[in-house]
Amino acid sequence: MSRKHHSHGHHINLFTPGLPPQTLTPHAYINLPDKEALVSEFRGKSLTHLRTPALVIDRATFAENCARMHKRALKLGTGFRTAEGIRLQLKSSASETHSVVVSTLTEAWGILHAGLVADGTVNDILYGLPISPAKIADLHMFRTALSTYGAVLRLMVDHPYQVRALEAFDREHPTTNPSLSRWNIFIKLDVGTNPSSRRAGVTPLSTELNGLLDTCIPSASVSVHGFYAHAGHSYASTSQDQAASNLHTELSAVNAAAGQAIPKYHAHGLPEPAFVLSVGATPTAHAVSGDNIQVPNPLNGAIELHAGNYPMLDSQQLATNLVRDQDVSQRVLASIASYYTGRGDGDEAMCDVGAIGMSKDSGPIPGFGKVVNILREGERIVWRPRETGWTLGRISQEHGILTRTNKCAPEEEHDILRLGDVVGKFDGSSPALRLLSVQIQAIVGQHACLTAAGHPWYYIVDSKDESKGSKVVDVWVPWKGW
Repeated sequence: MSRKHHSHGHHINLFTPGLPPQTLTPHAYINLPDKEALVSEFRGKSLTHLRTPALVIDRATFAENCARMHKRALKLGTGFRTAEGIRLQLKSSASETHSVVVSTLTEAWGILHAGLVADGTVNDILYGLPISPAKIADLHMFRTALSTYGAVLRLMVDHPYQVRALEAFDREHPTTNPSLSRWNIFIKLDVGTNPSSRRAGVTPLSTELNGLLDTCIPSASVSVHGFYAHAGHSYASTSQDQAASNLHTELSAVNAAAGQAIPKYHAHGLPEPAFVLSVGATPTAHAVSGDNIQVPNPLNGAIELHAGNYPMLDSQQLATNLVRDQDVSQRVLASIASYYTGRGDGDEAMCDVGAIGMSKDSGPIPGFGKVVNILREGERIVWRPRETGWTLGRISQEHGILTRTNKCAPEEEHDILRLGDVVGKFDGSSPALRLLSVQIQAIVGQHACLTAAGHPWYYIVDSKDESKGSKVVDVWVPWKGW
């Protein structure tokens, strides 16, 4: 007996000949925290009163970063596609977009269920990795739900088997809905320059791309929307020139791939498509601010800029020298749990955040995160980052070890980490450790995206309100799950 699933009024047979068993997003079992309850509990609280570890985002800086990215897209004269997120990423003081890319189907369904499609905020969703054939039924149910609002789902492919899987599904599940007659796809390109920088995708001008195009173009199940490139290795850029060079690599790749495809359409007697050439990583998108951007000529389509990390930023982005310390909108707050005098180069301390709350990603800046603020109860909290001389030098699953970034003692009293003070003797007897103050430090980690994935919700502050970012003004709840 075949298994069937009912969602949004649509029946799906979960067994399709030639395909692996189909899997579905388990909506009934993904119970996210209650945003209203969180806001009621935490709004107005000082950062020093939050349970640590805690991810804190400055809404003002986040919004400024979104506006700057929208301006870059306007300067390049392109469309813009942001990562899944909030309305600030879609509409800023500079411009707006209705196109997003998601990395999980839970995020995609979350956008739909949040009403962002129904109210027209989002009308174009790209599932941002080459499809797994086991998820086609779920993708079909999602695109059917989107079509109710006139919105579109785009997929990504980089292998002929993925196209054959879509064809097999369509044979089993024919549709009379003209908006669902073909799957709308981007062909994912690999623009890595060495073995360590290779990513998902096919290489432009390769026999593999030829074979994929020969599968896609005559297929009755897919329509090629365009070509998509992401220079992940651009995170190693350390200057605007290097990032611009990586952007040129992305642009050249998508343009060459489109040029490779056009004669094949002519050979099949098909009209030449209006391809979308989607390029970007946060460093290459930042490079658009410069004056040395080389756009291929002739251009075989319309450029679309995409990026994801830019609203929050992190140590990896700081290392590119394309952003400033004050542009980083996120911090992880952690408490000092223990202190080790004389250990290492100028003392060490233990804090209560580890790999789960920070990630184990590394980058050009040593360590797993830079301590940029030290917070104490009763003192004025300053959101502006400052050098403290401390870094998250070693990391375990649930805790980390803070180390000095140099062998010298801290120059300022504020930068002396303490669990408490050694206060001599009580009543003329044994020495004791007296807890004088709550110690919390704010850390900018290596990779904001992976850091954020480890937190159930995010505390929001606003550095431009009367509290200057010292009190919670909102709580954001991310969509979790696969």
